[in-house]
Amino acid sequence: MLLDDRDLKILACLQRDSRLSNAELASTAGMSASALWRRVKALEEAGIIERYGAVVSAKAMGLGFHAIVHVHLTRHDPERIVEFIRAVQGNSMVQECYATTGQADYHLRILAPDLDAYNRFLEEFLFRQRAVASAQTNVVLRTIKSNEPLLP
Repeated sequence: MLLDDRDLKILACLQRDSRLSNAELASTAGMSASALWRRVKALEEAGIIERYGAVVSAKAMGLGFHAIVHVHLTRHDPERIVEFIRAVQGNSMVQECYATTGQADYHLRILAPDLDAYNRFLEEFLFRQRAVASAQTNVVLRTIKSNEPLLP
């Protein structure tokens, strides 16, 4: 799908506030409400808009411990990797997981209530995964940039 200036404007507005009414968004984009609705539907169907949601404060939710964990695998056995990925996908402390190049095989972004909870995550979850050889933790001291919209 080729995006024009109106599509980009719609996407920028929705990234800032996905609760805008159809009428407000149409007015901002300079088009009728029905034409806007069709464009938004097309953006959804094309997979450009993946979902709508709210940005929730981890701190306000009692999740004050934030870490990036660099995971090294024992070896690249496909069965163990699938097992590891399924386990990570099912653990709510794991906010994001990336398979990457470089020294570590996976990078996890973890949110936990505190250091004790994170230690339990390591001992009772991560180090029990058969694919995991080791992990290095970087504690996040402060967030500089987060949840950046793709379009300004």
